[in-house]
Amino acid sequence: MSLKLLASPLQGFTDFRFRNAQNKYFGGIDTFYAPYIRLNGKLKIKSSYQRDLELENNTTLEVIPQIISNDAEEFLFVTKYIQELGYKELNWNLGCPYPMVTKSGMGSGLICNPTKIDEILHRVHNETDVIVSMKMRMGYENSEEILHSFPILDKYPLKNIAIHARIGKQLYKGGVDLDAFQKCIENTKHLLYYNGDITSVESFKKMQERFPSINNFMIGRGLIADPFLPSMIKANTTEYPSDRWDIFEAFHNEIYQQYDEALSGPTPIKMKMLGFWEYFSKTFNNPQKTYKKIKKATNPFKYRNAVKDILNDERKLNN
Repeated sequence: MSLKLLASPLQGFTDFRFRNAQNKYFGGIDTFYAPYIRLNGKLKIKSSYQRDLELENNTTLEVIPQIISNDAEEFLFVTKYIQELGYKELNWNLGCPYPMVTKSGMGSGLICNPTKIDEILHRVHNETDVIVSMKMRMGYENSEEILHSFPILDKYPLKNIAIHARIGKQLYKGGVDLDAFQKCIENTKHLLYYNGDITSVESFKKMQERFPSINNFMIGRGLIADPFLPSMIKANTTEYPSDRWDIFEAFHNEIYQQYDEALSGPTPIKMKMLGFWEYFSKTFNNPQKTYKKIKKATNPFKYRNAVKDILNDERKLNN
């Protein structure tokens, strides 16, 4: 099987604007997973999530919608919704580590409840023809939780299980548990995708060598920090293109313009881009100085000038 790279969904970052721009300027991702669909009250999908999945906003790439839920009726409602839009697959998020989600028994907080997982999968597979895939962590409290869920998951024709090799209560702290991921490979019949800490070509190669049976790798925060990463992995190179900063600038300007049009006023766009720069700055020569410059830009005019200055500094350093 050939290598496949998948973009892990991150709330607030990987919506259709980011996905389309990443694909247009950098490429390398085979499949994008959309951030999980949020319901607004009882069985009503928030409008921003509707826009994110509209086919006209996703014409140039393969996108898979995602749900976060511990309720079969909700799951069936979302299934019907995405099928009406033309999607055939729904990814179930049992990976989200954030306490607000896990305390409600969703995301990675649901992995310790195989009975509930079974009940939902049973109804979805009996009442619909949707293809179900999973996005999971090892568990919330410990990495044994996922192993206890495998006998249930193995009853169903899941397309794949993408596993982030951490437990939920770690959030994104501490290292990934590669021994625990190896145990997952040995304890399920399902096709597994690896996810976690792929932030460079070197780190990808380490994971590939550690797990030779895995052909599907999911990139999350590493994709936002370095949108070049997937194409560099595919080309097996650590060299950036000579016009690296021109490409990045065109990409940045496109997403900035689109978010500026979608958000109302200077504060929301400032906060949105500040979130991106927290990741972007990691691949710049001086991450701290870069992020500080963006943070100090108090209005759109100052922000655009700060970005220009930062990119010109990088060009000088690279010449």
